[in-house]
Amino acid sequence: MLVKVNGVELCVETFGDKADPPVLLIGISLLTWPDELCTALTGRYVVRYDLRDTGRSTFANPDAPTYNLRDLVTDASELLDVLDIQRAHVIGQGVGGFIAQLLALDHPDQVASLTLISTRSVAPGPVDPDLDDHAPALMQLFQRPHPNWTDRNSVIDYLTDSTRLLAGSRGFDEPAVCATIGAIFDRSPKSARAQRASHLGTMFAAVNCQPRWRERLNEISVPTLVIHGDEDIFFPHQNGASLAADIPNAKLLTLPGIGQGLPRSTWPTVADAVLRHTSASSL
Repeated sequence: MLVKVNGVELCVETFGDKADPPVLLIGISLLTWPDELCTALTGRYVVRYDLRDTGRSTFANPDAPTYNLRDLVTDASELLDVLDIQRAHVIGQGVGGFIAQLLALDHPDQVASLTLISTRSVAPGPVDPDLDDHAPALMQLFQRPHPNWTDRNSVIDYLTDSTRLLAGSRGFDEPAVCATIGAIFDRSPKSARAQRASHLGTMFAAVNCQPRWRERLNEISVPTLVIHGDEDIFFPHQNGASLAADIPNAKLLTLPGIGQGLPRSTWPTVADAVLRHTSASSL
């Protein structure tokens, strides 16, 4: 369904009974969160959505966005209001973790607990001296010629190779990866820039993410779980450990042999951890 918030329309999907504790999933595409993982969160009312300029949400120009990171946070906040959710367990993955952190900081009354997956405490650009930057191996991705973003097979081949590099030694499931990439392609506008944004979140390279928020992380008082693969070359594991250290009483769950994101092999562990984490937090 399309939901109007903050001057745009967001494509939203839900799983479960609305009477159950709500969980808001923030990624890039709503397919950042596969159906099977969403349904594994039994006893929760799960909400996932496409960010603006991705999937089926309002599309303008992700290469030159007229909004900033705080607008994306406002989108999430207003989405909860429109869905009549007073407080939610908020889970952010990758750059979606930026939005989740700021939602907890700027709208604390709407957040019952926080889960941060494969993310870090600073926005795109130079990292702080005490944080590990992208691993040198990642240059292989940055230097590769881009695919024909309007050709489905070309996009699947390109992003499958990228995911293989990012996945870690026990995180790559080629059939599942290909299926997800194809599904994201099929439900996104067919222009090259729309496909890039839906798959890669390219707006984050251009969007204004200032001011910094890392220095405010000690203000987060809700139960926080940080989940991070120990073979992540995009946001190396030390970034997750730092988040857990900066947020009071946060817990760190390290996924051995896992790189960026949540491959299928992690779903049982992650679903169990999230269910335990959200059941311990009052709404």
